[in-house]
Amino acid sequence: MLVWLALAALDNPLSAAESCSDCHPVALAAPHAELACQACHAPDQATAHAQGGPGAAEACVGCHAEMAGIFQHDMATRAPERAFVAASFGQHDAQFFNRNCQGCHVSSCRDCHGSGHQVRRPDTATCLACHKGGAVGWDYLGRAPREDSLRYQRGPKAQGEHYLTMRPDVHAEAGLSCADCHSKRSLLTGRKSSHSCVDCHQPDPKIIEHGIAQHLEKLECYACHSAWSPQEYGSFYLQMIDSPARDYFYVRQNPRRDTIKSAYLKLQQEPPLGWNQRGRLSPMRPFIGYFSRIVAGEPEGEENRLVTASWQAFFPHTIRRGTAMCEGCHANPRRFLHEPPQERVYRPDLDGLELESFWNQTGQQLRNGRFLNQDELAALESKSPAYIKAYIQKWQSFIQHVAP
Repeated sequence: MLVWLALAALDNPLSAAESCSDCHPVALAAPHAELACQACHAPDQATAHAQGGPGAAEACVGCHAEMAGIFQHDMATRAPERAFVAASFGQHDAQFFNRNCQGCHVSSCRDCHGSGHQVRRPDTATCLACHKGGAVGWDYLGRAPREDSLRYQRGPKAQGEHYLTMRPDVHAEAGLSCADCHSKRSLLTGRKSSHSCVDCHQPDPKIIEHGIAQHLEKLECYACHSAWSPQEYGSFYLQMIDSPARDYFYVRQNPRRDTIKSAYLKLQQEPPLGWNQRGRLSPMRPFIGYFSRIVAGEPEGEENRLVTASWQAFFPHTIRRGTAMCEGCHANPRRFLHEPPQERVYRPDLDGLELESFWNQTGQQLRNGRFLNQDELAALESKSPAYIKAYIQKWQSFIQHVAP
């Protein structure tokens, strides 16, 4: 009997007499707390050690095989971003994406779930490690990116960046996390969200705006309920090669990149609107970019080349109960990129930036939809009897609300 036990111990180098914790005093976090080491580290019969260390290649899909599909979608492939850069900045710098756009989006399960033996469910802070700055995510907690100039790098700070404090999303105030709407199942299938607004909220016809059929048929809920969004008009990228002039730019700089960035204008207000791919009015944000290459202190080719003047329909995470008034859309052509010349304040054309106006459709495009045309704008601005009636009712509701 003793001989048999001795032979069994030789066959199993990780026997009861020699456990992993004798040399590796680590503790697993939930939900893996009850797993044995061998569940992730296959025994190596020759060395009595586990194959692979804490940084070994993905073992997660061995148990979670169904989740491997996440790496086939935009969250990992970054296909939309790559296509955008290839058609814009990539035309002037073939390595622009690799130099300036790496570091976000997942390449490993550990990017979201942590590393080592402390694998955990991702929380909102984990998501905001990438979804920060001008990207959707920070706005959910009421954070907006500050100006690039170093003089504005002050105030509260998160994820290594200073931010402006704005009104947060009502869902954030209610304690909902990113995962409450963005489930792993939706990410697996390539959908942006696992829920729509009407899954939890049904429009109340007693609310004047909800009682207008065209609003329910032609508007995304967040076209009216997005209180604000961060908007950057004119993003300047300067590629500095062997150029000591870089030190003269008093803006935030990333020492790991040869490109520095500044902005013509940053705003935090109600976003402009356009038709999205669902044929509904949606908020949209600008991607208006300029590129310059400076070699040994001298510009190479044209400075401030306009490489993209495009917009993207999107969903700001700044939902509030009441936002725009009637005239915010029905008497605001600028919000649909039909800015009247006599109302222009910013003149990028006079600054040599090609565009007549950031809020004029000329020379611009909405990549995942289309802008409102002149006829649609005229119909929106017409003061029909139905519009006048609803407008009066809206103001009467305000008077009744404050009268006591």
